[in-house]
Amino acid sequence: MTTVLGIETSCDETSAAIVRGANGGARLDSLVILSQDVHRIFGGVVPELASRAHLTAIVPVVERALADAATTLDGVSAVAVTYAPGLVGALLVGVSYAKALAFARGIPLVAVHHLEGHLFAQSLEHEDAVPPFTALLVSGGHTLLVDVEEWGSYHVLGRTRDDAAGEAFDKVGKLLDLPYPGGPHLERLAREGDPTRERFARPMLKKGQRPGDDDYYDVSFSGLKTAVRRARDAAGDELPSHRADLARGFQDALIETLVEKTARAALAFKRDRIVLGGGVACNRALSDAMRSRAAEFGAQVFAPSPRLATDNAAMIARAGLFRLERGDVAGLDLNAYATRDLPGVVPFGPSALRPSDP
Repeated sequence: MTTVLGIETSCDETSAAIVRGANGGARLDSLVILSQDVHRIFGGVVPELASRAHLTAIVPVVERALADAATTLDGVSAVAVTYAPGLVGALLVGVSYAKALAFARGIPLVAVHHLEGHLFAQSLEHEDAVPPFTALLVSGGHTLLVDVEEWGSYHVLGRTRDDAAGEAFDKVGKLLDLPYPGGPHLERLAREGDPTRERFARPMLKKGQRPGDDDYYDVSFSGLKTAVRRARDAAGDELPSHRADLARGFQDALIETLVEKTARAALAFKRDRIVLGGGVACNRALSDAMRSRAAEFGAQVFAPSPRLATDNAAMIARAGLFRLERGDVAGLDLNAYATRDLPGVVPFGPSALRPSDP
């Protein structure tokens, strides 16, 4: 049994976890996540403050994860750490700590791409959330549609051309005077809204689109955000009574776009499993809408619990276990990167050009 210590510091959560596994299986033994509430004061993550907070928290967070798993550093087989993408200063705290720990203990160091971690997260909760599947990764920093043929082999089908889905939620939340982060507050407000009062166009979703079109799988939310701002301004003094309707209209437009783009991918590759990942995967309206659409063509949807949807070290440890078993070990020259392509990306297969009828 291999024991992996996972470390995640890509943004404003300091997290450590212990995952044990062998022969493709894995078990989560502990997960500690320390969120940095200081950023609420500024309405967004301040990179310098995030880095300093990680420096303070990394040691006690790792110690707590080890204690919760009833183990010590002597029982750790390898250290897996997020190296990209994210805030470079924040990433460097985790990478530096992981390199020092691996060197001092004489154990392997495994570099994990943050988005690959999100692909693995659901497999810790759902034993059937394994390839092949269609994955929708939606967070504050990323929106990516991926066909996962097998672990380590990924077709990147579509991505956002501007704002990530979570970023759009936060920005619209700010337009509606909601606290940061806006996503959860906007979701609650939208439940009170009338879905017929404010209907916004579904961005980059129109009839006649075909596989091969450059907008068939991609998404864009900047225009939707602008439409909400104009509707807010037009409401004038009546805005307080229209805020819930605006929130509902925005959320419905964004979710329908994500759901239909994901359904296109699942049908094109004939997948009967859809995996959601990232913080926006916590949105109940999104997961409910995805399940309803997937049921039309017999697909099952796997959505993570809130702890495994947010940035967390459990998914990093799980992905690290996979990489370790493949022999993908990093050197002590490992660095942190703000952007980096998802590893294991392969060209489109021919099935992507022959979708089944919805």
